[in-house]
Amino acid sequence: MSNRDIIVIGGSSGATAPLKTILGALSPDLPAAVFIVLHIPARSIGILSTVASAAGPLPVHAAADGMPITSGHVYLAVPDHHLILTKGCIKLGRGPRENLARPAIDPLFRSAAAAYGSRVIGIILSGLLNDGASGLEAVKRCGGVAIVQDPTEAIAEEMPRSALEATSVDLSVPSIRIGDVLSDLVREPAGPSLPVPPDIRLEVDIAAGERVDSEVIGKFADPAALTCPSCGGVLSKVRGGKPLRFRCQVGHGFTADLVAKEQENAVDEALRVALRIIEERAELVARMAEDGRRSGRKAVAEMYDERALEYRGYADTLRQAVLQSMTPLAPRVDEGGQDNQE
Repeated sequence: MSNRDIIVIGGSSGATAPLKTILGALSPDLPAAVFIVLHIPARSIGILSTVASAAGPLPVHAAADGMPITSGHVYLAVPDHHLILTKGCIKLGRGPRENLARPAIDPLFRSAAAAYGSRVIGIILSGLLNDGASGLEAVKRCGGVAIVQDPTEAIAEEMPRSALEATSVDLSVPSIRIGDVLSDLVREPAGPSLPVPPDIRLEVDIAAGERVDSEVIGKFADPAALTCPSCGGVLSKVRGGKPLRFRCQVGHGFTADLVAKEQENAVDEALRVALRIIEERAELVARMAEDGRRSGRKAVAEMYDERALEYRGYADTLRQAVLQSMTPLAPRVDEGGQDNQE
C-alpha cells in the first residue's frame, strides 16, 4: 500500500512566511513530492529563489509540462498556467481562470485528488477570499487528508476560515507545527481511496484546457440569473459542495464571495457614472436658467432653476448611495451568539 506521498499547498497574501517555515522543517529524505500554488506575482519577487532557499536540501523546480514527479522534490506553479497533476507527471493547463487567477489553487488540489486519492495531503495557508476551499473539499471527497493553517495566526485569515467552513478538515494548526505533522503523515499508509466524483474530473479537464460549453457545464451546474464578471456570459451554480460556486459557459470559475466583490465594484462604478451625469445635467440647466434671465425670459429661467434644484437633489441622493456602497456590511450577532452578515 502506498504512503501519503503527494503534498499540495495553496496560499495567497501572507503565505510566504508560513510556507518557508513548513519547507524548512522537512527532511532531505522526504518520501513525498510537494506542489505549491501561491497567488502572488511570481516574476516580480523571485518566488522561485525564495522557495528554494527555504526548502534547504530539497530540490525546487518551476513546474513544466510533462515533468516527471519525484519524491523529495518541490514543484512550484508558474505564471499563467494551472498546475495539474496526472499519474506520474505534471501537466500545465491554460484553461479558464478561477477566481480571476491562473494558476489557481483549486485545480491543483482537484487534479491531485483525482489522480492520487487518499495519497494526497492538502494544505491551505494564509490568503484573502476563498480560493482553495473547494479544492480542499475535493481532496477530502477522494479520501485525502486536509490541513489548514490556524486562522488566528494567519496574516490574512479568510482563506483558512473558508476552508474550515467548506469541509471537515483533519487538522488546523499553527504553521510552525505543520512541517512536523507532515513528516509523520507521509510515512503512514494512505489507506483506500474513494471513487472520484464525475464533477471533479470535469473541472480538472476544464482547467487543463479541454472543450467546455454549456452542455459540459450543465453536467454539474445549473443556470443562474447572474453574469460572469470576466466575460459577461451566464453563470451556472455548481451543484452541491462548499463554498457556493459558479461557472460560466466558457469555464470561468468563481466563488460567491468573488462574484459579490466584483458586483460591488460594478455597482460603485455605475453609481459614480450616474452621479457625474446628474451633476452635469444640474450644471447645464443652471446655465440655461441664467441665460433665460439675461434674455428677459423670466418664466423659462424659473423653470430651469427648479430643474437644477431637482437634479442637485438627485445628485445628493446618489452621493450618499456611493458613500454607503463603500461601507462594508457589519456583522450581526443573532440570539444564539453567531456572527452573521445582513
